[in-house]
Amino acid sequence: MTNEEHYLDWVKDAHAMEKQAESMLEKMAGRLEHYPDLKARIEQHIEETRQQQAMVQSVIDRYDTSSSTIKDAMGKLSAMGQAMGGMMADDEVVKGAMSGYVFENLEIASYTSLIAAAEVVGDQEGARIFAQIREQEVAMADWCLKHLPDVTEQFLVRSAAPGVEAKK
Repeated sequence: MTNEEHYLDWVKDAHAMEKQAESMLEKMAGRLEHYPDLKARIEQHIEETRQQQAMVQSVIDRYDTSSSTIKDAMGKLSAMGQAMGGMMADDEVVKGAMSGYVFENLEIASYTSLIAAAEVVGDQEGARIFAQIREQEVAMADWCLKHLPDVTEQFLVRSAAPGVEAKK
């Protein structure tokens, strides 16, 4: 494969990753009832994620290729499996917050690699787009890490209270 073929393959992977992120975030936000700050930030990031999908698609479109429908579908199936698994956990909100932080860091790594690949193949516009997306992912990861103790403490307080649902 050429450098450009690898690059385009990774851009398609990023598109599938953003589709997976949207599915995971929507399912999490839809289930949160007792954590309004977390729900609001997730809903904000859903909008960012949709914009990121369009930005990644614009890179794909400039190369006159299509996003990988199979990769997008597999990403959605994976997200659904993760969401279903989380629904069974008594501590769903804490595990979801931890998973969100991990996923954001996966996205940061992906966009860091894409920036380097874009520069190698001479796609300055792609490098700019991926740097902009990475900034949003860093902001979300920072938010997740900063608020993880609060979510954990809220869960523990709710869990200890008789008759109070804590998990979501």
